[in-house]
Amino acid sequence: MTPIARRLIIVKDRQEGGVRNRLSGLVPGARSRRQLVEARREIDRLRARVHRLELRDDLGYLFVMTYGRSGSTLLQGILDSIPGYLIRGENRQVLLHVYRFHRAAVKQRALHRRAQRQRDEPLGGLTATTAWYGMDNFGVRASLRDARRLALDTILRPEADTRVTGFKEIRWTSDDVGAYVAWLRKVFPGARFVVNTRDLHAVAQSKWWAETPNAYDHLREREERLLQLAEGLGDAAFHVHYDDYVDNPRALKPLFDWLGEDFDETRIRAVMDVPHSY
Repeated sequence: MTPIARRLIIVKDRQEGGVRNRLSGLVPGARSRRQLVEARREIDRLRARVHRLELRDDLGYLFVMTYGRSGSTLLQGILDSIPGYLIRGENRQVLLHVYRFHRAAVKQRALHRRAQRQRDEPLGGLTATTAWYGMDNFGVRASLRDARRLALDTILRPEADTRVTGFKEIRWTSDDVGAYVAWLRKVFPGARFVVNTRDLHAVAQSKWWAETPNAYDHLREREERLLQLAEGLGDAAFHVHYDDYVDNPRALKPLFDWLGEDFDETRIRAVMDVPHSY
């Protein structure tokens, strides 16, 4: 919990106490009922503010890595059928921009601290008389923490009963994708990744891929990169293949075992009976 949230809780508790004292002195009547409603609304507003400021540390994180037309929206629906799971859809890798902000700032911090060591100066000692005042004290931990807060508040938006959240994305194509995934693991402690693949010949003939020159070659390159990422992640990654499970839900049982979740074939078949895509 952040210091701001802790302070707000103290304020909330004090105000709740004051509200209760006022309520205890009310005389039954229309005015007192209005005051009661207003007091309860005031408490609800304070509680909502505390909830927004708290950084939840009870969540698990799961990200689906794939390419377009791989059946990943169906996999997203299957994962979201697990009680307590909230896996959002694609976001065009908006967090990649946050990662690059963090990377650039950390690089500047390191440059200045390296220079301070070479000059045998105290680390973090840039003053207001220097052009880079403050960058040697860039808050690395705060940046990671607040990147998670930003993602939770704007993209993931976990609900009260959410246990595991994340998103699926088809855009893992940047040159710095390996470093980006490493950053995601720092931002989201314990994050795990599911790589979803599909027969590339079928994908190459689907939707926009059918109009893309050398689609199969592009897809093969993307798939190889994803599988390399998964290999580097070790036990934090799991590979599923759409053609294995689309007509045979039981093929997903190893995935559920890896997740540590109960495998409910009836529930999964019900999800598969509903079209998933666009």
